Amino acid sequence: MNIELRHLRYFIAVAEELHFGRAAERLRISQPPLSQQIQALEEMVGARLLARNNRNVSLTQAGEMFLKEAYQVLDQVGRAAEKAARLERGEVGELTIGFTSSAPFISVVSRSLRAFRQQHPQVHIKMREVNTKQQIEPLLNGSLDLGVMRNTRLPDALKHQLLLCEPLVAVVPEGHPLTHVAPGTLRFQHLAEEPFVFFSREVGTALHDEILSLLAKAGITPYITQEVGEAMTIIGLVSSGLGISILPASFARVKIDGVQYLPLAEPEAMTEVWLVHHRQRPLTAAAKSLMALLLP
Repeated sequence: MNIELRHLRYFIAVAEELHFGRAAERLRISQPPLSQQIQALEEMVGARLLARNNRNVSLTQAGEMFLKEAYQVLDQVGRAAEKAARLERGEVGELTIGFTSSAPFISVVSRSLRAFRQQHPQVHIKMREVNTKQQIEPLLNGSLDLGVMRNTRLPDALKHQLLLCEPLVAVVPEGHPLTHVAPGTLRFQHLAEEPFVFFSREVGTALHDEILSLLAKAGITPYITQEVGEAMTIIGLVSSGLGISILPASFARVKIDGVQYLPLAEPEAMTEVWLVHHRQRPLTAAAKSLMALLLP
């Protein structure tokens, strides 16, 4: 059996018109080939679908059943084609994004995600909060389509694009003596003797290595009294007076009583935020659309 979609379309036209001549005009073919195609269809089905004589054409019982099924087949094919086209345009599908804990507080990220949701409401976005280093393997194996992360060493298979350069700020308890340092003059040296609340090395955040490296270049080895896994926990412990810390300025959008965020005057007190994807794996249309919103 080698029934093609054209056979179904021919049969539907004849079944609806109940006249070979009118059906042929509708299909823009001549009548003899149409009759031949219907005959071939009946032979492939193994049933008489149309009862015809010199005057009339009517559906047999088998033809009535076959017509219902033919409608369903063509409708299903049409819906499948539309779904495929919408997927190609990035209007449907799924997009899996890894992001660091600071990403939702970065304006360009939150703004772009909101715009993407408005433009592509039927694309299912799966957000996975994982730190920078923990995104690398999922990006390599394809379980993440895109990653929003801090600058770090990447394998050659991954490509990064700069989203933004973000300043670092000192996070201190409200009323701390450092809050009295003249605005725009706070430097790493002011922090040298302060107890630090900071990321644990075992957590594997890129910020851990980056900030400690900046302090080391300034000749400072911070006295870390509390090591935790999450930036929000750091901010909470700072508000409790257990020490100070350094975090990206995007966290200043987190309003917690008892905490102040102080700009640092050090020119190098900056951190990069990257958009990362696999170099060889093709990006979906949805991923490309989101990238267009994110990148400057």
